[in-house]
Amino acid sequence: MTATVLSVRGLSVRFLMPGGRRVAAVTDAHFDVAAGECLALIGESGCGKSVLASALLGLLPANAQTAGEARLGDLDLLAADERTLARTVRGRRIGLIPQSPAAHLTPVRTIRSQLEETIGELTGVRGRAAVRGAAEAVAGRAAFPADHLDRHPHQLSGGLAQRAATALALVGDAPLLLADEPTTGLDRDLVDHTVDELRRHVDEADRALLMITHDLVAAERIADRVAVMYAGRIVELADADAFFGTHGPRHPYSRGLLQALPDRAFTPIPGLPPELGDLPGGCAFAARCDRATEACADRPRMAAAVACHHPYVPEDIRA
Repeated sequence: MTATVLSVRGLSVRFLMPGGRRVAAVTDAHFDVAAGECLALIGESGCGKSVLASALLGLLPANAQTAGEARLGDLDLLAADERTLARTVRGRRIGLIPQSPAAHLTPVRTIRSQLEETIGELTGVRGRAAVRGAAEAVAGRAAFPADHLDRHPHQLSGGLAQRAATALALVGDAPLLLADEPTTGLDRDLVDHTVDELRRHVDEADRALLMITHDLVAAERIADRVAVMYAGRIVELADADAFFGTHGPRHPYSRGLLQALPDRAFTPIPGLPPELGDLPGGCAFAARCDRATEACADRPRMAAAVACHHPYVPEDIRA
């Protein structure tokens, strides 16, 4: 039986705003990620995906309030203090590949020096020659060319900056990789290369990968399962083959995402998502949904891996 690396139960994030107003950025998220598996968390920008990632890493701002559990082995990430997260989780148990990696690399230091510092902090490798060799080895694992190690971040293309960030995330051999929009700003060929490399790291080391993305083409290429997020809630969990294949998604929003792709029917979803600070009492997607009825005035609960009063079934989708 494949071991569960990350188990999230009822994770919620609220932001306390001036005047006492609360913004529900993530509500009651439930999912697991197993060793050797990629779970793609997909949805439109602003739906709460990156907030969820920040909650797992303990990187939320001071006005955030969390609830629920997020267990990484025997550790509840939401209950852990900053010392524990900094010393035993970030880099060691969760390797982060950040959104816009060039902005997260130290601009005044070479890639080699950043790798060597990270190796010295996260591993038992000691000695100048050994650390240098370890830096070159981890760069090779991320397909980062050795002759670029002495360059600064501003001297790198977007694809090379992405590989540098991936190399840094691999240093600690963390069992969980968290990739936050790893294909943003890359052309299609680099997107394919990036997701193929991430898949290789998952398969070779039996890691778990949580990839946060709005790029459905990338998600289809890499994911074993998908979790669809809308207005702060996960509304569907599905096997990737079924979701992107003949069975198709079951939630109307999920189906709308696929239909909006240029190589499909290219039918955009009407309207705009609701503001997270002003969510409706019932189904948050009802105002944009052509299947909505009076029942949607009540918020649907997750049942059979979909939160919808009127989900599609395979016969509907094939028709």
